[in-house]
Amino acid sequence: MADIKNELTKKLGFGCMRLPVTGGDTNAIDDTQFCAMIDSYMEQGFQYFDTAYPYHNEKSEEAVRRCLVERYDRDKFLLATKMPVWMVKETADYERLFEVQRKRCGVEYFDFYLLHAMNKDRARETEEKGGFAFVQRMKEEGKIRHIGFSFHDTADVLDDILNRHPETEFVQLQINYYDWESENIQSRKCYETAVKHGVPVIVMEPVKGGTLANMVGEPANILKGLNPEASFASFAIRYAASLENVMLVLSGMSDEAQLADNTSYMKDFVPLSEQEQQAIAKVVEELEKLPTIACTTCRYCVEGCPKKIVIPDVFHAYNSVVQFGLNDITRGNYNRAVANNGRAEDCIKCGKCEGQCPQHLPIRDLLEKTAETFAG
Repeated sequence: MADIKNELTKKLGFGCMRLPVTGGDTNAIDDTQFCAMIDSYMEQGFQYFDTAYPYHNEKSEEAVRRCLVERYDRDKFLLATKMPVWMVKETADYERLFEVQRKRCGVEYFDFYLLHAMNKDRARETEEKGGFAFVQRMKEEGKIRHIGFSFHDTADVLDDILNRHPETEFVQLQINYYDWESENIQSRKCYETAVKHGVPVIVMEPVKGGTLANMVGEPANILKGLNPEASFASFAIRYAASLENVMLVLSGMSDEAQLADNTSYMKDFVPLSEQEQQAIAKVVEELEKLPTIACTTCRYCVEGCPKKIVIPDVFHAYNSVVQFGLNDITRGNYNRAVANNGRAEDCIKCGKCEGQCPQHLPIRDLLEKTAETFAG
């Protein structure tokens, strides 16, 4: 397992889930800005790009081809993508979807390939339909270099999957300092399970969908007291990267400013000091006092909503009220979130969203609370 870690020159990965767009349209990826960000990232010695079939309404993989693959020699970067296992109805679908991804990305092989969003039920379904066997075969054929899976469930489920699949070379886990002791996300327990199995970890959601990058009040004061020049995001990403068994931390960078900030402290990475660790523990205590919605804006809940409610944007607007109060600005956040889409009060409580939520949020109840907050 040591060899896979040695392939990575730096600990910061470029997540292609929240790319720069034009006009606020998630389908309209800004190639010019994306290319500039890729160039800056790679000039500083970084090399890992993470995309997936559904990102940006299935536009991310193609953008990676245009802006990365067609502009750089294949041996200059590491590319990861993921099998959308929920789209597999029969075994033959694995091959079909995989070939679509190779074409979209314009590559002969993937350096890292993941079975996407494994949980207890999906892992069993994937086994039954031959998904684990498929990725092993693709590795044998040279179309995948390293196989793993991303994961959203409890530590005991992760332990069971790793016991059944010792061929797993890495796992992608949601780890951040806010969720470290969460019984819902179980960041610490999942991390320790991976350590027990000797499986390296790639971290997703280190900033918890931006939550840990946009703080006010006492949490902000605590971190500013450590270093008034450091971004809030820097503490969150360095926290995850400081874990010994973490080989890479992904950051979904949306603009050149975010990239410049992330690379500034990850180019020559320094683990958190004991003083910084203690300060972050205090930040967690303060954050737990704020009743915000722990949405990571993965947007899995949006597809299939019969009322077309853009749930993550609605929840972001709600959280802004929790943090800054109900005013013209926060009302504007909500109005923009529901413009040409469903409103929180339109929810018919069908529950489709909750079945897709990796955070296991009670979305229907939270939409009702949001509707009450913005009523009138």
